[in-house]
Amino acid sequence: MNTSIHSFGRTAGQLSAVERNRVLRNTYALLALSMVPTVLGAWIGVTTGITAGLTGFMGMIVFLGGAFGFMFAIEKTKNSAAGVPVLLAFTFFMGLMLSRLVGQVLGLANGASLIMTAFAGTGAIFLGMATLSSVIKRDLSSMGKFLFIGAIMLLVAGVANMFIKSSALMITLSVLAIGIFSAFILYDLKRVQDGEETNYISATLGVYLSLYNVFQSLLALLGITGGRDE
Repeated sequence: MNTSIHSFGRTAGQLSAVERNRVLRNTYALLALSMVPTVLGAWIGVTTGITAGLTGFMGMIVFLGGAFGFMFAIEKTKNSAAGVPVLLAFTFFMGLMLSRLVGQVLGLANGASLIMTAFAGTGAIFLGMATLSSVIKRDLSSMGKFLFIGAIMLLVAGVANMFIKSSALMITLSVLAIGIFSAFILYDLKRVQDGEETNYISATLGVYLSLYNVFQSLLALLGITGGRDE
């Protein structure tokens, strides 16, 4: 899902160092703010059970339809005052969609600790990729097409596993997703630092989606491999 946003409205030209730093600061600030509606959406979803019935193809249709609809709206409004509110509404929706997995993990005896471990792991990955993006000097733009192919293969395999229902395949896909979307974080942040991405709302959207997928994959992996029943 992350890669789809890169097909919308690319900007050309290089920014000055001051402008690139401003875009990067705004991206980090908006990214931090986006966590608030995400957590709120997940909490509402868990406490109300509003997403409990979104299973199978129905859940996939609602998730993909809502996500791609929001992403299209964000890209259309990114240069207006509506851009930030639309992005925050999207992150609330993504929190709702995450609540089903969070609820399942919380049902485990060690569910709360697994969620905290996934959160800490996601934070460590983000910190590592952000640090790498600031020290790597080479152009990483060629990574984009390979990451896109990897994300599409993950999506196809994930849909197939809805029928296969293999825990081993689920574990494999989770590990691959963590690797691919960690690389996406590096790729997106490096684009901002190189002046290739000049809009902080678009930059935030890309990094947010990668963080979301990393956290979701980590949580699913921990739930399968480290979860204990009550």
